Amino acid sequence: MRYLLILLSFIILSCTSAEQSQPEATITEILNRDSIYAQVSQNWNDILAAWYPRALDTVHSGYLANWSHDWQLAEQQNKMIVTQARHLWTTSKVLKDRPNDALYQQATALGFDFLKNHMWDETNGGFYWLVNREGEPILEGDGQYKKVYGHAFGIYALAAYAQINDSEKVLSFAQEAFRWLDEHAHDSENGGYFSVFQQDGNPLTVEEQVADSLPVTWIYKEQNAGIHLMEAFTELYRVWPDSLVRERLIEMLHLVRDTMVNDRGHLNLFFTHDWRPIVYADSSQAAREANYHIDHVSFGHDIETAFLMLDASEVLGNFEYEKTLQVAKGLVDHTLKTGFDHQRSGIYQRGYYLPGDSTVSIIDSEKDWWSQAEGLNTLLIFSELYPEEPQYAEEFADLWKYTWTYMIDHEHQGWYNLGLDISPDFSTAAKGQVWKGNYHNGRTLMSLTSRLSP
Repeated sequence: MRYLLILLSFIILSCTSAEQSQPEATITEILNRDSIYAQVSQNWNDILAAWYPRALDTVHSGYLANWSHDWQLAEQQNKMIVTQARHLWTTSKVLKDRPNDALYQQATALGFDFLKNHMWDETNGGFYWLVNREGEPILEGDGQYKKVYGHAFGIYALAAYAQINDSEKVLSFAQEAFRWLDEHAHDSENGGYFSVFQQDGNPLTVEEQVADSLPVTWIYKEQNAGIHLMEAFTELYRVWPDSLVRERLIEMLHLVRDTMVNDRGHLNLFFTHDWRPIVYADSSQAAREANYHIDHVSFGHDIETAFLMLDASEVLGNFEYEKTLQVAKGLVDHTLKTGFDHQRSGIYQRGYYLPGDSTVSIIDSEKDWWSQAEGLNTLLIFSELYPEEPQYAEEFADLWKYTWTYMIDHEHQGWYNLGLDISPDFSTAAKGQVWKGNYHNGRTLMSLTSRLSP
């Protein structure tokens, strides 16, 4: 009888062990790692070959941004701080993996030179928003102001470059950029940073915004600048663990996690200076539609922010990690439930909670390239964090299949702006422009290559 009980106990333990290991085996099967890894690696090499050395401006330094669908150089080549910084960030990360690669040594040197000697305002400090190809500032239109969004990416790029280049001038420039931003744009009363400021660093006032008929969004604090400031301070803290950088990073993490993310589990987009969200749900339908650009559910930003918050928490030594993970998971789950095309996969661009509705209405079904990239990165991370919840691996595998089929140009290389299932005309749209380089899909492909590697 005793032996029978021992045998039964052994069988029960074996079954329990098999059940506990089942999710991991299922997820491995779902991901089909070897197949996806091969495609990801191929696409990452194709992306790099498409952009470099083609985008290197060896005449004026920096990077050439505007390219046709088949990689013909466009005539207009103005250079925006966001594009220039993102290229420097990407090439710095590649050089970190390939420290002896002469191409990326040249690419990073050109990018740093352009940020230092052309994008930085030597008179007033701060990064110009826009310059021409030669590096002369364009002080009209958007270029007449400096923007915290662009400044965030300048810091982000310099911090990444400082991690692989131990020259004192690199880190010192990153520190200077941070201190200038904090002195001129930080809101010491309400926290966070003002979005737009004059060339001398003074924040844009309501009176100036009204007098010049500028976009109303310029006077608000914005989610998009906020998440990328958090991202920039995260990268800077890796190479410069300064006490003020830590303080500001924690401040931005709290603002993003506890203020920008609302009770429904998605981000509000714009806020007053004292952090009241700008929403139009209770307005007329005409008012809502007129302000969709200010107030909507941005699925791509939501799923990207989940990753950025976790990254910030981890670099701070897993600071408030469990609470951050809980909010991040809520963002991902809300996006999976409301923002995915459940027929072909792909992340929609925008949704809206209409009055009285408990579900999101899709108001823009286009699927932009950066949202798919950020979704892939976050979903693979969450498949590892929650192996017992296979929906993350399933949605990742489906989204990669969608991206491979509808987002990647297998003939000319690069990614389309919009998924061709919804927007087939974009097969001949510009492959590169000031708002589209290779930062979103570059970061994702690097992350996926590392995580899926045998």
